[in-house]
Amino acid sequence: VQLQASGGGLVQAGGSLRLSCVASGFRLGYYAIGWFRQAPGNERDWVSCISSIDGGNFYADSVKGRFTASSDNAEKTVYLQMNNLKPEDTATYYCGLVFRTDDGCSPDANEYKYWGRGTQVTVSS
Repeated sequence: VQLQASGGGLVQAGGSLRLSCVASGFRLGYYAIGWFRQAPGNERDWVSCISSIDGGNFYADSVKGRFTASSDNAEKTVYLQMNNLKPEDTATYYCGLVFRTDDGCSPDANEYKYWGRGTQVTVSS
């Protein structure tokens, strides 16, 4: 299983970016994809997660109302639309995948078995 995250960049505060996470290397199975971010010197923090079973999505309080996760199961792609970006959103964003048999998803990075390389998001003030 491979994950490829993309879509990061440099944007001014108040701007928007859309991240993509493409999963490959498997044909069948239900899964959840989580988005996490890590700034230099900080731990990897959970941002959002989405289930491939029903599209249910969840968000950290710090991004709720500004970020929206969506998925295209046929393409095994998950998107993270990030609006009204703030300087504190600056980080490297990672997507992780875990196969699941239920429709939940977890904010715990330890539960995700596969990870992409990350994409840098920089928000200037």
